[in-house]
Amino acid sequence: MNAALWIYAGMLGLMSLVTLVAYAWDKRQARGGGWRVPEKRLHVMELLGGWPAGLLGRRWLRHKSVKRSFRIRSGLIVCLHGVLVGAAWWWFGSVL
Repeated sequence: MNAALWIYAGMLGLMSLVTLVAYAWDKRQARGGGWRVPEKRLHVMELLGGWPAGLLGRRWLRHKSVKRSFRIRSGLIVCLHGVLVGAAWWWFGSVL
């Protein structure tokens, strides 16, 4: 595999772990009335590579799954990553 693909996969893995923990923390705090993680911060974590955990967190934890504006922004982040990976594949050739 290409080194860039390894870097991207590592970034996805690390940021997904951080993002899933943040989603779980926010869900727990939402139930208990404690300090919450701002939505912008969750989106930044998704943008930095935590989007797989964002998808998983919304499904598995049933968190942030109702708020339409949040789902739309998260969906746009997933699409952006898809476009960037597709563009890199087109530009640099097959990276798989």
